[in-house]
Parts: sequence; structure tokens; C-alpha cells
Amino acid sequence: MNRRDALTTVALAGAAIAGAGSARADTAPASTLERIKKSGVLRIAVIAGQDPYFHKDLTTNQWSGACIEMANDIAAKLGAKVETLESTWGNQILDLQADKIDLAFAVNPTPERSLVIDFSTPILVHSFTVITKKGFAKPQTWAELNKPEVKIAVDIGSTHETIARRYCPKANILGFKERNEAILAVATGRADCNISLAVLSVATLKKNPTLGELAVPRPLLTLPTNMGIRAEADRRYKDFLSAWADYNRSLGQTREWMLKGFEAVGLSADDIPGEVQF
Repeated sequence: MNRRDALTTVALAGAAIAGAGSARADTAPASTLERIKKSGVLRIAVIAGQDPYFHKDLTTNQWSGACIEMANDIAAKLGAKVETLESTWGNQILDLQADKIDLAFAVNPTPERSLVIDFSTPILVHSFTVITKKGFAKPQTWAELNKPEVKIAVDIGSTHETIARRYCPKANILGFKERNEAILAVATGRADCNISLAVLSVATLKKNPTLGELAVPRPLLTLPTNMGIRAEADRRYKDFLSAWADYNRSLGQTREWMLKGFEAVGLSADDIPGEVQF
């Protein structure tokens, strides 16, 4: 091969490599923001029986609740419509990683989760509470629940389970796939209590007043709740959601959405304990 042929071969190889790189770039998956704008669809996870966040009408199969109001507002600003995927608190992170949804609401930003997904700034700050079965002494402190004879029901993979294992490691912690199952365990006496975020606890007791009582043990435990998204190099979607969260939280709009969600189960602001933040 002479020098001219060698140079031609190198040039052709370079062009082939460049072409392959260009093809890969063309077929590379778009960012979440680009996909939403292109498809006109914002995919979110919804979770049954989680008022005031989510409420499913069993007659019409229509979803409502504070997070649906938030999703509709976000979608409108992106020129999209909301599409729902029924999930659980534990599974919605997996749904996000599997690209089944674009947004997971009411996600607590734990260090472990930050290794696999990204977060917006907080939507709200929530308090953790305890629903006790009838006849079980209301705990004044978390230490009172940290005993082997105490049975605590929680939904697996949730922050409720994290709090139980962190503050009550000596207790008998019963894990259930869904929170409704954990609540049923309290109702049937299989468990002494359930640990839940306050917004879920007050709604649960409003719907089931004979279930038990609400306790807010000390120290008062609070945790921000954020929106979860896939981690990606393009920060525009994250920055947009963070700006949206800060704006609506500071104006009090987020609180209004939450109160509207509470109204669906017959709760008003006066029904919510003063220690409970949202």
C-alpha cells in the first residue's frame, strides 16, 4: 500500500468512526424534559388509599388528591397531560429507575435514594406520627415503643420503615407490601401501632375513627418530602421542578392543594394537630 492509499484508508476509517458516533448521538435517549415536551405526556406514579396525596374513585377509576393537583399544574406548564401508573411507596422508585414514570411525588430524600435517583427541592416538611390500636397506651416518646413486646406495622421500603428501624430497633417490626395492609394489621390487633407521616395518619383516622388514636411522640421527627426524578446530565428538568416547588411552597399554594386533598375525606385545617407540619 502506498502513502496515498494509506492516507485514504485512514480518512475513510475516521469518517466511519465519526459517522458511527453521530448515529449513536442521534439514537441516544432524550432527556426527561425533552421527552415530556415531545410526547406531551407527564407520567407519574399514583398510590391507592393515600389521601390527601392520592385518592382513587372506585366507581370511575378517576384519580384526585393533592399530588394530582400538583401534577396537573406541572404538566400544564410543560404543555403536557398527566398519565398515571398505579404503584406503591416502595415501588415508585423502581418505576422511576425503569423509566416507567417521569416523576415520583412525596419522596423523602434519603442518602441511599440519592445514589440512584435525583430530587427537587422540598414540596413540604412532614412530621412522623403513630396510630395506636384501641387500648394501647399512646406513646409520649419513641423510646416507649422501643421494646420487644411492641409490634409495629409498616409498609416495606418506605420512610415509615426507616423511622421504625432507626428509633425502635428493639421492637417487633412487621413489614407489609402496602400501607393499607399495615393499617389493617392494627385494626385486627396483629400489630399495636403503625408509623406514618402525619398527613396520612390524620386522613386514615378520619376515615376509620374506631381504628385507634393518633400520637406524636417526642422528639418530634420531621423530614422534607420532595419530588423524585431520574438522575441525568441535563439539569433543566430538575431546576424547573425545584423552582416550581419553591415558588408554590412560598406562596402557600402547596398548602392549599393539601387542604383540598384533606377536604375529600372530610378534614379541615382545624382537625390537624398543631404539631403537624405540612
